[in-house]
Amino acid sequence: MGLTGALALVVSLAIAGAGSAGTAEPSTPAAVKPPPVAGAAAIKAKYGGQSITFVGDGAVGNSHVRDQNLVAQFSKQTGIKIKLVPHPADSSAAYSQLARNFSAHSSSIDVMMMDVVWPGAFAPYLVNLKPALGQQAKLHAAGIVLNDTVKGKLVAMPWFGDFGILYYRTDLLKKYGYSKPPTSWAQLGAMAKKIQDGEKASNPSFVGYVYQGNAYEGLTCDSLEWLASSGGGQFIDNGKVTINNPKAAAILNLQRSWVGNIVPSAVTTYQEEDARNAFDSGNAAFMRNWPYAYSASQTTPVKGKFAVTVLPHTGKSPSVGTVGGWQLGVSKYSKHVGAATEFVRWMTSPAVERYDAIFNANVPTIPAVATIPAVVKANPYLIPSIAKVTRVTRPARYLGPHYAQGSQDIYQGINQILNGKSAQSVLPTIASELNKLVKP
Repeated sequence: MGLTGALALVVSLAIAGAGSAGTAEPSTPAAVKPPPVAGAAAIKAKYGGQSITFVGDGAVGNSHVRDQNLVAQFSKQTGIKIKLVPHPADSSAAYSQLARNFSAHSSSIDVMMMDVVWPGAFAPYLVNLKPALGQQAKLHAAGIVLNDTVKGKLVAMPWFGDFGILYYRTDLLKKYGYSKPPTSWAQLGAMAKKIQDGEKASNPSFVGYVYQGNAYEGLTCDSLEWLASSGGGQFIDNGKVTINNPKAAAILNLQRSWVGNIVPSAVTTYQEEDARNAFDSGNAAFMRNWPYAYSASQTTPVKGKFAVTVLPHTGKSPSVGTVGGWQLGVSKYSKHVGAATEFVRWMTSPAVERYDAIFNANVPTIPAVATIPAVVKANPYLIPSIAKVTRVTRPARYLGPHYAQGSQDIYQGINQILNGKSAQSVLPTIASELNKLVKP
């Protein structure tokens, strides 16, 4: 059997081990359970009784509950005690938390989740997982594995992916005579205004559109989608800072004009959960968010009243979605590298990715998992018309260890625009600051 066939067999066996033969696969969060730990007895014999600390997801949707369920399962079967610590909801603060720990050469964190743009900056502090997990890494999307490989070392394992999508109220579109969601930013603006004007009579809190507008990493992601879908580039293109251009200014000024009109003024303080809370309470017609919100919204007043699609675009530019997602790494300062590595092995396995996708609407990084019928049923964003949207990446490859500073320059500047400044007055400053950071 060739390598491809062997890997396919590994995937099928691992996923099969998560459920019962002859029964329908559960496709709802309530029905799916964490899978058993492969090789638990051997792991327990070698590492049972050891204790590790895992910095997992924040209290976003069902993410922390997912982490609690997985940690409990792994600890029960292997005897490895795991202290679960949620990271800050603000991804910029989460980055700083790890940076401080690594700088102190502290052993207080053994395993940590990392944004897709962090491996390059944290590589010197992470264990090379290639000897232990290199074979399993071949199951994951090659591009993400390449992202997690720095100077030939696999410093992190893909855990789950992400990309921006548009949520919309199907019942309200029908009520106001729309047969389909908007495809352009101009259409979104017009539809949001019509729906908002109609709904405000009975609900003064109703708004047309919500997203992540706070001065933090989430705004870098949102604004990248605005620019890239409107011909405004991706902040830095082919190593050259391009953010200060007329098309970028035009879409940013359009977004600015919506604040206080079809977008709440408070959007400049919104992060993911702020936007989701507004949408889930029935107070917004449209929302930009990550796929996790699909699962999290199934127990709210809008259940059965919303759907998802790709984000809008301008003119002939394509719709896009910012690449997000999280990786798992092991600190080289950990006193229990072996136990930590086994935890990462299980957490990034096909069976756990299947569980994550159904329980928490996490985008699988293993292509074979993304095609499982139960996974697709639970996650409509995996249908080809949405899942194949053009993906755009934040400029980590050009900023390297200076990415955090560069992103801060971007999101602070964009936040100023949303708060009332013209794009033409802010973009030159952002461009100037980025030019100081771009690697030759």
